[in-house]
Amino acid sequence: MARTRSAAKQARASVRRHVHNKAILSKLHTLERKFLDSVSAKKNDEAVAVLSQLFSALDKAAKTQVIHPNNASRKKSRLAARLKALAPVSAASK
Repeated sequence: MARTRSAAKQARASVRRHVHNKAILSKLHTLERKFLDSVSAKKNDEAVAVLSQLFSALDKAAKTQVIHPNNASRKKSRLAARLKALAPVSAASK
């Protein structure tokens, strides 16, 4: 329990930040799941569109320190590699 008014205010702000950050993380997880589903279904066009949204969301989350910048960079690199691995398969099937 907070002992001072400033500590109580800080506790309220912490709760607000937690809710906001949790919403951002949920959005990131949803976009990542959507991308991985489109990659596994070999839907290249949809995967590219979702990856663009995901990259933007990761950059924004890293900029506001919801996630660590290195974490965002690592995720972007690994997801791009998955998309790149999908490209030869779709090119060979056409």
